[in-house]
Amino acid sequence: MARSKISARDALLKVQRQREALAAEETKLRESAAAELGKVLLDCGAETLEPAQIKQLMRQSMALGIDESLKRLASPSKAS
Repeated sequence: MARSKISARDALLKVQRQREALAAEETKLRESAAAELGKVLLDCGAETLEPAQIKQLMRQSMALGIDESLKRLASPSKAS
């Protein structure tokens, strides 16, 4: 018995199903990561901050880079 070659259409449908499955898995993992990060924020007392403040802090830290952000936070402030 000869095996029929998979058509391009069938291959495309398979790839689309795989993409949907990966998107669902990504959503699930993002939610798990958010829960883990939320616990970290609570452990360090960040519940006193507004969500917008945390978002701004994280964006600026990521733009500077973690090492540079930590270095700047650790350095003594200059009194004006």
